[in-house]
Amino acid sequence: MKIVITSRVATAIAATAVALSVSLGLVVIQQGAAGAGSHDSNGCPQSRQQLERNKHNAVAYYTTAFNDKNPELAVELYGGDEYIQHNPLADNGFDAFIAFVNSFTTAFPDVHIEIVRVIAECDLVVTHAVATGALPVYGPNGFKLVDIFRLDRHGKIVEHWDVGAQISDTSVNGNPEV
Repeated sequence: MKIVITSRVATAIAATAVALSVSLGLVVIQQGAAGAGSHDSNGCPQSRQQLERNKHNAVAYYTTAFNDKNPELAVELYGGDEYIQHNPLADNGFDAFIAFVNSFTTAFPDVHIEIVRVIAECDLVVTHAVATGALPVYGPNGFKLVDIFRLDRHGKIVEHWDVGAQISDTSVNGNPEV
C-alpha cells in the first residue's frame, strides 16, 4: 500500500509541527527564565496592573537609590525579603547594595541614570538606560545599561542582573545605542 500526501497536507502537517514545537519551546524558555537562580519565583502575573506595578517599583527602586542618592529608602520601599545579586563585582543582600550605592554616589556625586525604556514580563522587569556623571567609569559619552530585576509576588525587588558598556564615540548606522 502506497501512501500519497499532497503538498497542501504536508505543508499543514509541517506548520502544525513547527507551531507545536515553538509553543513548547516558549514554555520551556519562560519556565527557565523565571526559575533560573530564583528561590521564590511568583510565576507569570496575568494582570496588566501587576506588570505596571512591577515596572513602577523597579524604576523607583533604581532612581531612588542612584538619582536621589537614597538607597536606604529604595530598599525600605521596594526591597523584598532577599536580594540575590548576579553582578560579579557586588555581593548578595540589601546591605551590600546600600553600601555600594553610597560609596559610588559619594565618589561620583553627579551620577544620574536616565531610564529610557522599561519592559515587564511575568516576574521580571528590564530597564534600558543611559548612566552619566561618573567619569572615567561611564566614559565621556555615558554608559548604556540593561538591568533585569526579578520581583516577588508583592512587587518587591528580590534579584538583579545587569550588563553595561560605555557609549561609543561613533556609529556606522547613526542610530542611538539607547
